[in-house]
Amino acid sequence: MNAQHGIRFSIVVPLYNEAASLTSLYVRLTQVMSTLEGRYEIIFVNDGSRDETPRLLDEIYGSDSRVKVITLRRNFGQTAALKAGFDAAWGDVVISMDGDLQHEPEQIPAFVSKLEEGYDVVSGWRADRQDNWFSRRLPSKIANWTMAKLARVPLHDFGTTFKAYRREIIQGIQLYGDLHRFIPALAAGSGARIAEIPISNPPRANGKSNYGISRAFRVLLDLLSTKFLLDYSTRPLHFLGFFALLLTGTGTLMGSVVILKKLIFHQSVMLQNGPLLFGATLFTLAGLQLLGLGLVSEILSRTYYESQKKPIYTTRQIQSHVRELTRLTTGAGGLRIGNRRSMPRPEYVVETPRTKGVASLDGAA
Repeated sequence: MNAQHGIRFSIVVPLYNEAASLTSLYVRLTQVMSTLEGRYEIIFVNDGSRDETPRLLDEIYGSDSRVKVITLRRNFGQTAALKAGFDAAWGDVVISMDGDLQHEPEQIPAFVSKLEEGYDVVSGWRADRQDNWFSRRLPSKIANWTMAKLARVPLHDFGTTFKAYRREIIQGIQLYGDLHRFIPALAAGSGARIAEIPISNPPRANGKSNYGISRAFRVLLDLLSTKFLLDYSTRPLHFLGFFALLLTGTGTLMGSVVILKKLIFHQSVMLQNGPLLFGATLFTLAGLQLLGLGLVSEILSRTYYESQKKPIYTTRQIQSHVRELTRLTTGAGGLRIGNRRSMPRPEYVVETPRTKGVASLDGAA
């Protein structure tokens, strides 16, 4: 348990125009969490809601000291809202869920029980989805299958927000764009143990979904960026260099054919082999450009990791009889010296707190 705050569970709920379900969600959450052993906190992140959500949050916050409210200055999106909640979490176990009651709070104990089996991340699996087949379920199946193959993480459902994490795992993952869907893949890249449990997926009772089939294209791009981050973030030249050598080799081969035809068959370079010469030049230049881009990427990669003192590995435990190693700590960022850690600029902005309990940028209440 968190020795400083004594909190075992942090529930993170991003909200965007969820006034119709907020009160019921809060009541059900408190009922469920009261059955679990250990203190808890509920972190509501208001992601620029324009309905009655802010007013209801003020009422809930005023009546319950276990509630934190983080209000973002505008609608930054679900990834940024989740990251704001994760940064503010104090619990050893962090559980994220949607605010529309399509994730049932009564299933939280199942996540906790699975975590206690030794896992670092437990992801929900909507085995019996109630969403529209064409606009939601079909793109989701394609994306989940592709992500499972690319990341080599055998999950059925990457997209659901309903997940449980150990705090040191989730706070060590930097989220950008719409990468919240692929947290299990990013965590697996750091060596996290991941499990999956089936969850119910009741129809949305109030409001309408903020997602449609158009997000499938964004998900595809996120798949590519996630795959690159997982496999090549510390060695981009290995990725770009392959294509650079392929193009340069092809161009060199084509150029050699042109030279041989000129020397042996005395063919005109431009009149009889103009297209071949043009192709050789194009492929060679493209390959050299990719090679240069790969070298620049290598320099940027080293600058990124070294400037933030960000290790390229993570440790689960250090056992040593050497006293000097006691100043080394393990955690979400791996092995680091001392307590200072360079943090990147967040992709969200929190409103100036109006009351003393509203979380600030660093998550302090």
